[in-house]
Amino acid sequence: MSQRQTLTYLSQRLESVGIEPKTRFGQNFLIDLNLVELIARSAQLTSKDVVLEVGTGMGSLTRLLAAQAAHVVTVEIDSHIAPLAREEFAEFNNVTLLERDARKNKSQFDPVVLETLREKLAAVPGGKLKLVANLPYNVATPIISNLLSVDPWPTRIVVTIQKELADRIVAEPRTKDYGALSIWIQAQAKAQIVRVMPPSVFWPRPKVDSAIVDIRTQSVLRKRIVDVEFFHNFVRSTFLHRRKFLRSALIGSMKDHLDKSAIDEILAKLEIRPDCRAEQLSVEEMIDLAAAALPYWQAGNPNAKPSAKSRRANRESTQVANLDDNDQQADSLTDRWTDQDEDQDQGGDESDE
Repeated sequence: MSQRQTLTYLSQRLESVGIEPKTRFGQNFLIDLNLVELIARSAQLTSKDVVLEVGTGMGSLTRLLAAQAAHVVTVEIDSHIAPLAREEFAEFNNVTLLERDARKNKSQFDPVVLETLREKLAAVPGGKLKLVANLPYNVATPIISNLLSVDPWPTRIVVTIQKELADRIVAEPRTKDYGALSIWIQAQAKAQIVRVMPPSVFWPRPKVDSAIVDIRTQSVLRKRIVDVEFFHNFVRSTFLHRRKFLRSALIGSMKDHLDKSAIDEILAKLEIRPDCRAEQLSVEEMIDLAAAALPYWQAGNPNAKPSAKSRRANRESTQVANLDDNDQQADSLTDRWTDQDEDQDQGGDESDE
């Protein structure tokens, strides 16, 4: 039986093998055990769930997940911490620990991680994927955003992240936190902040507040997106110059595909003012705008059609709908952003062209 992972236990355990938490891996252990339990409880795990955990740490959360889920695939980049974690959940035979970076690069998941998830899901009839983790700050944005664009598609994401990032995920239009990441996630899911956490509940203490965020994907929302990959890139490019008027932003981001008259026609048809800014558009308006721009992009790329990734994504979301109708009724990709560039103001003239 593993001991309770208090500050005293963790510090002594790491000291006994001569290692310390590594800031380059974003290692901040959650030492408030009530909050560890809250994360697991918020995920509402069942015997049909396959859980992805990124950032195993010492396995405190892993144990709780393994006690409820069909299988846990947990990923730890630190080869010194991983053996200690294995000891903590050695009694469970439904845990697969991968000692590697969960990302192939900042834009893609590691293929071994994805293949392992597919393998474990295939072994569970009606299996569903959930991401449940105390995410390292330095990988939180790419892990969340990229997972929403791959197969398998998660039904739920419950993670601890930097509060600033959580605020961006749940932000509403016309607010300073609202941006490309807000739209990308809210176009596919319902998101809420479960709990804000001060630095004192972690060891070592981070310099900022954290939050537990609950993201429940909804296939009924995602089906509104005609081409998932195009939408992902369209939203990001539109926000690269967030202080520009929307018409100017579209002229810049779609210059090889839409001329000014076409942009004027699209905006007029959708009853969107050309002198508004991207941050003023609702999620629904951005979905409609991307859908209107897509035929022009396809016309400029004769061989373009909904990508395999988009077809796979919509197929996956349909499968999720069949598995999880209750959740659905309850709430009736080449480029990726990072924490630094997702909402970055690239400057530029505020006037229209």
